[in-house]
Amino acid sequence: MRGKNGVSILVDRDLRESMVEVRRVNDRLMFIKLVIGVCTLNVVSAYALQAGLDQEVKRRFWEGLNEIAHSIPPTERLLIGGDFNGHIGAAAGRYGEVHGGFVLGDRNGGGTSLLDFAKAFELVIANSTFPKREEHLVTF
Repeated sequence: MRGKNGVSILVDRDLRESMVEVRRVNDRLMFIKLVIGVCTLNVVSAYALQAGLDQEVKRRFWEGLNEIAHSIPPTERLLIGGDFNGHIGAAAGRYGEVHGGFVLGDRNGGGTSLLDFAKAFELVIANSTFPKREEHLVTF
């Protein structure tokens, strides 16, 4: 069966020559590696599974993302953007080092998975780290 989803990464034309690797992992995950001066930046595009899909498919998504993150040497930088189809909730709780606190609502399973992943790889959920106008806190 061919994939029915797709992810992409748009790159400034001036950075085209800085790309040293482009890898499509599957129809929900891809990454590019850029070398800019002395910095190596790995940019991942991720589209998590929606509610209603079976747990095995969700498990494979997180395993694929884990694999990518583990493949990045500690001397390189990692940036992951995407739609994780989860809510991290307003309360940081035990995730204070990755959750900035500027979020509304309640945490769900997808949000917990995202927080656990961020914590495991010492990442920060960027859009939770700054205040937003109330109409921008909920996007659906």
